[in-house]
Order: sequence, then structure tokens, then C-alpha cells
Amino acid sequence: MTNRRIVIAWALSVLADPLAGRKASAQGTMTKITAYAFSFPALAGGEIRLSDYEGHPMLVVNTASLCGFTPQYAGLQQLWSEFHDRGLTIIGVPSNDFGAQEPGGASEIAETAQHHYGVTFPMAAKTIVSGANAHPFYKWAAVARPSDVPRWNFRKFLIGRDGYIAEVFAESVEPLDTRVKTAIARALAAS
Repeated sequence: MTNRRIVIAWALSVLADPLAGRKASAQGTMTKITAYAFSFPALAGGEIRLSDYEGHPMLVVNTASLCGFTPQYAGLQQLWSEFHDRGLTIIGVPSNDFGAQEPGGASEIAETAQHHYGVTFPMAAKTIVSGANAHPFYKWAAVARPSDVPRWNFRKFLIGRDGYIAEVFAESVEPLDTRVKTAIARALAAS
């Protein structure tokens, strides 16, 4: 219920002044809404509440099973294995938004991510990540970082301990790239 109230309040504030979030970002300040206000339906049922990870860095990645970048699941799993015990959460968000590269349902997504690539980090149900019908997390990210919205599969949003976007990595940046690992280490070290 609290998440819905926060999302509704955020939506109303954006409707009242659509440029408010962009003005705040341009001025270097942050809105009071953080990533922890959102949740995703889970691939296996239930809900992935980002508030359950409050105070911990997260890497939220829109994924697809039939994409040229799909092998990045392996690198994401390696990041999870390396950094999870230190507090990092990775959330895969399957989406069919780009090139219709996630056409299947939950069982097909699980087959690719979990069985083929060995993914053990949380996976959301198939979600819209771009445009007017985007999930509220992605609408929030678009207000906070309008030039960093997903343009293809495997865009990586690193959320800092404070719940705000710390870094965004393009689809072409491999999960094990030094820039990604350095940013994660920095986010984990922040107090």
C-alpha cells in the first residue's frame, strides 16, 4: 500500500509540473522518491519489492532471451556471485520492447536465464521498460536521467545505497567491464 501511495504522489507531482524531476536533476539535486519505492512482479510469482534491498546497491537490467546481448546473463551471474555477499542485488527485468526479442512467457524466460545461463539473481516478470506504458521504475529513471533511458536490451542502472541512480551503462558495456565493477565497488564502499 505504501508503494502505491508513493508512486501516486510521484505521478501527481509529475503531472502538476512535468519538468520538476528534470529541473531537479539539472540542478544536481534529487527528488525524494527513490528506487526503493518500486516493485516488480516476480517471474516465478509474487513480488520483488525494491524496499527489501533498501540501503544496498542494486543493478537493474532490462533483459531479453533472443538478443545478441543475451550472453550478458553469464556476466551478470558472475557479478552476482562476486558481489552478492557484499550487499549487491541484481534484478533482471525481461522486456519485449526492443526487436520483439522476449516473445515467450515465464517458462521460456526461465529456460533461457536460469537453465541456460544459470541465473540465480531475482528475475521480474516480462515488463514494459520504455514509452508511455513503461513500468513506474523506468518512468522514474527517465525523469531522473532522461538521456539514459533504455534504447535496447541490457541497459544497466546501478542504484546506490541512497536509492538514487549512481551510474547507467549502455547495452554494449559488458557486465564484467572494469567500469561496471569499479562503479559497483564504489557503491558498496559508500556509507
